[in-house]
Amino acid sequence: SKAGSSFGIAGMAVALIATIALALARHIEPLGLGLLIVAMAIGAVIGLWRAKIVEMTGMPELIALLHSFVGLAAVLVGWNGYLHVEGDPAGAEAVALAQEGMLGIHSGEVFIGVFIGAVTFTGSIVANLKLSAKIKSAPMMLPGKNFLNVGALVVFFALTVWFVIDPQLWLLIVVTLLALLLGWHLVASIGGGDMPVVVSMLNSYSGWAAAASGFLLGNDLLIITGALVGSSGAYLSYIMCKAMNRSFISVIAGGFGIEAGPAEDKDYGEHREINADGAAELLASASSVIITPGYGMAVAQAQYGVADLTRKLRERGIDVRFGIHPVAGRMPGHMNVLLAEAKVPYDIVLEMDEINDDFAGTSVVLVIGANDTVNPAASEDPSSPIAGMP
Repeated sequence: SKAGSSFGIAGMAVALIATIALALARHIEPLGLGLLIVAMAIGAVIGLWRAKIVEMTGMPELIALLHSFVGLAAVLVGWNGYLHVEGDPAGAEAVALAQEGMLGIHSGEVFIGVFIGAVTFTGSIVANLKLSAKIKSAPMMLPGKNFLNVGALVVFFALTVWFVIDPQLWLLIVVTLLALLLGWHLVASIGGGDMPVVVSMLNSYSGWAAAASGFLLGNDLLIITGALVGSSGAYLSYIMCKAMNRSFISVIAGGFGIEAGPAEDKDYGEHREINADGAAELLASASSVIITPGYGMAVAQAQYGVADLTRKLRERGIDVRFGIHPVAGRMPGHMNVLLAEAKVPYDIVLEMDEINDDFAGTSVVLVIGANDTVNPAASEDPSSPIAGMP
């Protein structure tokens, strides 16, 4: 919403101003202050440029790209923390932490923060490439992929203990590479049709990465906001998985999106084609219409035509509503954003659970680019790639 975006802008403005004020209070050197201002200016220019040229259909991949920046920032903050403390054991900060018995905790924060950030970074990059069709959206199926994921986590926990005891540079290099590969494999193993859950999941990862950075920087605000983003993203992923009849654990482990083999040829009944005139006649004579949009509407940028059709039907006294599937599109709320952009009244845009029972009493259902979310094979064919999808 516009209000949400406005609050986000205000929050980031306050955070940037507070960062500069804190730097000045700590008597930062002129060179450091200059670099900080230059970095902010470059980021602002790039952000304004990207926001200006991106279309609504390209919003999912832009969001995935922004998540990657959060992950990369967490990796850089973690590495900086290591070089500043563990990498300089005779330094004042390392000595102070050692005297307080907090050096091991700092090492753990560095290691975990780098791991989460690196997973978020490569996972988000792969999601961006899939959503922008620069790589195939089909899931990558490596032999024993679940074993690889679990094995990577076991190795990470073992290396964390080792690093806390003896913070060697090579251990940090190994975990960074391990996390980069794990993030790539987790998202590459998920099919393009399940990307809404992936985007939500990466949103959660980016929040935890930000929280880890907050611990390293001693920034309570970053810890709080990161935890809020992380927990809300995880909860949204859980809700979407529940709506899809998917296992939340399998999502986290990249264990879904498996391509099934081609379904057997079967005669499901008589197939009747309809032309534009016939569709117009059906709509004009209907008393109620439910429009079910999907990713195809986003690709075709048909939301404006759909909004115009909705307006004309409502002017004729026809009850028009929209039924939105939880995973329609390529990010959470994708269809809602497109319809809001086209000025479709929000009160006629309903979620699947709110409108499912009304289909039986509806005159016409108009499916626009949503053949996957209305496919009966989801409940009738256990071998279907969308088996279990409501």
